[in-house]
Amino acid sequence: MTMKTIQLGQSDLHVTPICLGTMTFGEQVNEADAHAILDRSLARGVNFIDTAEMYAVPPRAETFNATEIIVGNWLAKNPSARQKLVIATKVAGPARGMPWIRGGSLDLTAADIVAACEGSLKRLKTDVIDLYQIHWPVRHVPMFGMVYFDPAKDTPGTSAIHVQLEALQQLVQSGKVRAVGLSNETPYGVHEFVRLAEQHGLARVATVQNAYCLLNRTVENGLDETMHRLGVSLLAYSPLAFGLLTGKYDASGLTGPGAPANARIAKFESTRKQRWGRPEALAAARRYNALARAHGLTPTQLALAFCYTKWQVASTIIGVTSVAQLDEDLDAWGTTLSPELLKQIDAVRWEMRDPAL
Repeated sequence: MTMKTIQLGQSDLHVTPICLGTMTFGEQVNEADAHAILDRSLARGVNFIDTAEMYAVPPRAETFNATEIIVGNWLAKNPSARQKLVIATKVAGPARGMPWIRGGSLDLTAADIVAACEGSLKRLKTDVIDLYQIHWPVRHVPMFGMVYFDPAKDTPGTSAIHVQLEALQQLVQSGKVRAVGLSNETPYGVHEFVRLAEQHGLARVATVQNAYCLLNRTVENGLDETMHRLGVSLLAYSPLAFGLLTGKYDASGLTGPGAPANARIAKFESTRKQRWGRPEALAAARRYNALARAHGLTPTQLALAFCYTKWQVASTIIGVTSVAQLDEDLDAWGTTLSPELLKQIDAVRWEMRDPAL
């Protein structure tokens, strides 16, 4: 498998168009199996790994920081691997409902950002984080399944974007971070981060990591133009919609007889209560999965090829629980979708919209 690397935004980072996401490590995947996945990913040419201080997922106090520790232990065992890899991690945003993160603080101060980065560096056992991202905005914005912006829920008094940028700039200047990024952001947020960075000579965001898949194409409702014109790269997460776009729930539903008991959305009730567990999301997934089979593809091939080939996407983040799943996702690279199939995909979206937005 040959993949040309892609520059992230205006940074000096060059990554493969497939990124290994690690949020299953420490919950669904034990350390030994996680290390086997990391070994295989590196052997197959993937140079980009994404994690976060909040992981594993679903988040809980017992697994907070576990994923970074697992990745760090692997890096310590494989010191030569570090120079081949671009390592990305994230500082958690306001910790609503998660008292184990900064005491459940509704803010993300400059001191919080610096302290979180120091913690990630220690857990990852590295001297520098290549891409350091804010996991979700300090501002109260629609995300993780919310639909509407509500000014009444705004959070006055929390750290301004300028303050967050100054903290990120401090980390870059000190050599602890090479480039910075955002996640779960809006067009307004991206514009403000770029505008203030350019105005004040601060670290310019290179990337935005947002959900993007057949069940959630909201990136194409304005954020794609923002990123294109500002030179910011999209990292697409959940390309398989938490497994809905693999076809494994088509016959059984999410929890019916025959549902894969160890799969993420079947196993964790909290996940089923989120956007991926909506009945409309499963209904749309079944339509796309049937479309894949009608064109001689597996549902996984269709869903991943959709992300792999879209101009909006710089790198697609794949999350797996086994080496076999990793190989399947990587083997989908190079799959092409005909113009006719792309029209049929758009027709389903027109009818069913974005049920997992």
